[in-house]
Amino acid sequence: MNYSEAVRFSLQSLKSNPLRTFLTALGLIIGNASVILVVTISLVSKDFILDQIRGIGSNLVYASYDAGGQSSAQASADYVKLSDLQAIRNALGNEIVAATGVMPGNDRIVVNGRERDVTIIGTDEQYSKVRNLIILEGRAFEASDNTTRERVAMVTEKLAKTLFITPQRAIGQTIKIHQLRFTVIGVFREKTSTFGLSELAEETIMIPISVAKYFVAYERIDPLYIQVRYAQDVPHVTREVATILESRHRKGAKYNVANLKAILDTANAISIILTIVLIVVSAIALVISGIGIMNIMLVTVTERTREIGLRKAVGASRNEILGQFLIESIMISVGGGFIGILIGIAVPLSVRLLSDFKIPLSPLSILTAFIVSVSVGVGFGMLPASRAADLNPTEALRYE
Repeated sequence: MNYSEAVRFSLQSLKSNPLRTFLTALGLIIGNASVILVVTISLVSKDFILDQIRGIGSNLVYASYDAGGQSSAQASADYVKLSDLQAIRNALGNEIVAATGVMPGNDRIVVNGRERDVTIIGTDEQYSKVRNLIILEGRAFEASDNTTRERVAMVTEKLAKTLFITPQRAIGQTIKIHQLRFTVIGVFREKTSTFGLSELAEETIMIPISVAKYFVAYERIDPLYIQVRYAQDVPHVTREVATILESRHRKGAKYNVANLKAILDTANAISIILTIVLIVVSAIALVISGIGIMNIMLVTVTERTREIGLRKAVGASRNEILGQFLIESIMISVGGGFIGILIGIAVPLSVRLLSDFKIPLSPLSILTAFIVSVSVGVGFGMLPASRAADLNPTEALRYE
């Protein structure tokens, strides 16, 4: 079989009906573009979700006392204490990067002539690192601030704007907390907003934990945060923290010790399910386009019945007729698939060029789209090609 001649004849046939050829290939153009874009969207969404979760704190383990139905007075001895925090630091040593605690509280401060409630939390110099806080102005706490019980404070960006108009103007100003004046040394925000679901509300003031403990009725750390050095050690450290807390308190005291692994696993599972669903939708589009190719090729075989009979009468073999129509089917599918791949690549690249948002491209999705294009051409083109090859030359020449 002369393949170059078969390709030439196929091109002539396709060019004779350009609109029909384009509409036939359109399904593959859309299908292949969707496959690449679906995988791209899946990768971007997965990376975004995981980055958002990790933004709360890398390799984070957190713990708190489960008071159940007990009152604060009854549970006071079982609360996580500063001594527990130090014991965890000593016991875990090089397995962790940092460990810090939050001593929650609140107070009323004057804003624009009116008193309003704000969240006051006591913490230390390791908190900013563990919780990935972004310092917008000034500085974070230092070890000496807690050692010498300095009356210094850090405020959230929103509170700084409310009190002092801009974060820059907040530095060096004083805030009256529990009837004492604290100097603002830093303005911060969360790297990943927890929308008030963590200890950090939109209007929060942080003070040294060594000072905060004098303003609460019971010493209570809630929550306790531990940043583990290596991700694979997170489950082990989680168990160790639970053991340490339980061993240092009365028998029967319950502590909630958890990590972000469950949330990360859930996010991964959701991403995988989303990808599968979107790929199935794209696959349906490809199957429909393949059926379209098969239908058009069957029509083409019918239209060219006399031509097929004539070619067979002058000596064309079954394989040559089969190859001729199969090549036409493959050319439509590969051509449409190639255009679809270009569109699928062009969209994320355009977003990259027009913004700083980095969108990953999956070489595997591009290769898959190309393989699918060829497979659709061969698979759905085989029936029409076989029908053309099996035509009886005598009957074909009589066809009107």
